[in-house]
Amino acid sequence: MRVDLFSIGNFTVHTYGLMIAIGIILAVIIAMKRADKLELEGEEALNLAIICVVIGFLGAKILFVLENFRSFLESPMSVLGSSGFVVYGGIVIGILAVFIYCRFIKKISFFRYTDLLFPSVALAQAFGRLGCFFAGCCYGKETDAWWGVVFPEGSFAPAGAALIPTQLISSAGDFAICVILLLYSRRAKKVGDVSAMYLLLYGIGRFCVEILRENTQGGVGIFTTAQLFSFVFVGAAILLFLRNRRSRNVEDYDYREKVYSIWL
Repeated sequence: MRVDLFSIGNFTVHTYGLMIAIGIILAVIIAMKRADKLELEGEEALNLAIICVVIGFLGAKILFVLENFRSFLESPMSVLGSSGFVVYGGIVIGILAVFIYCRFIKKISFFRYTDLLFPSVALAQAFGRLGCFFAGCCYGKETDAWWGVVFPEGSFAPAGAALIPTQLISSAGDFAICVILLLYSRRAKKVGDVSAMYLLLYGIGRFCVEILRENTQGGVGIFTTAQLFSFVFVGAAILLFLRNRRSRNVEDYDYREKVYSIWL
């Protein structure tokens, strides 16, 4: 793995940033193509994708600052200027921003657009975790297993020790979630089902990966901050599924014959 891909003069392409950029571009392209086939506005899909990226990064940084608040008080710029982000912060603030945009600004269906966007979100996260692997951040605990990874000097992970590659595990899980959501969207009966499935799968997956990570962030008791958010996500998914099954006011998907061509 390489932290820096290549340099031209003073300009350096970091592998972490490149993976994030690739993920975002592919996620937006897929969301735009699926919007047309799901009879949603492609322009609104693009607007929401931009909101998710910008507000998501801001939310991820805010939660990172809160988790490292003592360090932030001692040296604000060292925390703000670092590469540290907390994904859950980005997801939560991003969802809130999308809700405000859909409900109050554009008056469009919030859950129809989150159903559209969440497969793309999972894809972007998958590439982001590949970036984490190349940078060495978000690393796992030491292991004697054959699949342990030794990171080089200059990465965020401690060099010279075989570590569980939790970044690759997370990336594989996010790619799987993306595929599962695309397949599930063919069968989803109610608007919001795909969103609920994302919250459920990501919450469970992140909780499990946290067990393998060498976590230096905060938490409560035996649970890390990410695991506490996982409980919230899984709980929200269950409530959303129940609401979709029991409420007569939930929209049905009425374009069943078109959903089978939603891959691109």
